[in-house]
Amino acid sequence: MAYAVPFYTHQRQYENIKVEMMEKFEQAMQSGAYVNGPMKTQLEKDLAVYAQTKYAIAVGNGTDALWLVFMALGLGKGDEMITNANTFFATAEAMWIAGATAVLVDCDPKTQCVDPVAVRKAVTNRTKAIVPVHLYGLSADMIEIRKIADEFGLYVIEDNAQAIDGYGKGFKQGELSDAVCTSFITQKNLGTYGDGGAVFTNHKFINDRVRKLQNHGSNARNVHSFGFNSRLDEIHAAILLVKLPKITAWTDRRIEIGAAYNKGLEGVKGFVTPFIPEGYRHVMHCYVLHVEDAAKRDEFVAALDAAGVEAKTHYSIAIHQQDGFPWGKDARLAGSLKNAERNAACCVTLPLVPELTDAEVADCIRITKEVAAKVFA
Repeated sequence: MAYAVPFYTHQRQYENIKVEMMEKFEQAMQSGAYVNGPMKTQLEKDLAVYAQTKYAIAVGNGTDALWLVFMALGLGKGDEMITNANTFFATAEAMWIAGATAVLVDCDPKTQCVDPVAVRKAVTNRTKAIVPVHLYGLSADMIEIRKIADEFGLYVIEDNAQAIDGYGKGFKQGELSDAVCTSFITQKNLGTYGDGGAVFTNHKFINDRVRKLQNHGSNARNVHSFGFNSRLDEIHAAILLVKLPKITAWTDRRIEIGAAYNKGLEGVKGFVTPFIPEGYRHVMHCYVLHVEDAAKRDEFVAALDAAGVEAKTHYSIAIHQQDGFPWGKDARLAGSLKNAERNAACCVTLPLVPELTDAEVADCIRITKEVAAKVFA
């Protein structure tokens, strides 16, 4: 189906940067070094400069970034790690891969990010880390999370798969944590044409351990110990080298579109628009409406789709409500999760990518209002 307002525009973005991309492809292919080559090395240097961290390690994907950090910190069997109940499944999955127990807590009903009050209540003598997710592109309250971590002596690892180029009031990403983990899968704000991820840290020991773990336990040729294989290849590194200098401009466009949506949809009956705390840079990875009547959500999405707006849902099943959720020693629910469950049941994501034209943005607003008037009458 040809949509009036499509959800993804990867082809448009590629056409805009095609000349630069082909030049970088050629450099990568002519190098003859397609794994652990010069493109990956340069990308890691550029990522560290961009993020203002001492180290950046490019890995196979965002999930690997998380569990490699967990293992580098020695987190595993018998350890608890606190995170959001409503996020992508990989956040908790990475904890289980490392052998740790995922402790799920509720979200803040306004921001949808993890609730620091719930985090504090969930801490036990087995808790070793807090893993806040910057959901939909909005940074979690890292100042309060850092206070809790300092009080109880916990690690903080930011799941930043959705919020690269963002920040909060009084803090930047990585400033108040031990490591930041991100994803470069195609649909991310900074995405390659496939999969990829990265770890950012200011700790040398995390950098050294992750690098060894990602490369078959080796930091010298023919010398190996316990490790895995999670290395970003040269082609994906080349793609990201072209895209990285453009991320802030692309984010600015996302924010501009998000502001237009918020203004155009303000006061429309049937849903609420995203809340953005003062002083925060919400990078609008997902522009998420929350319908007031969960029973109407799927009807609303279907009606938008039929009218030409390619709407989706993120994340419509909370982690503890998934069939694959490992009830028992590998997971624990801490307190009520009513806000997370409601968020999952009520979320609707409108198309929002930098390549949308002003006309498409206007069409999305108009169609969404027309559909809402019918569905929520």
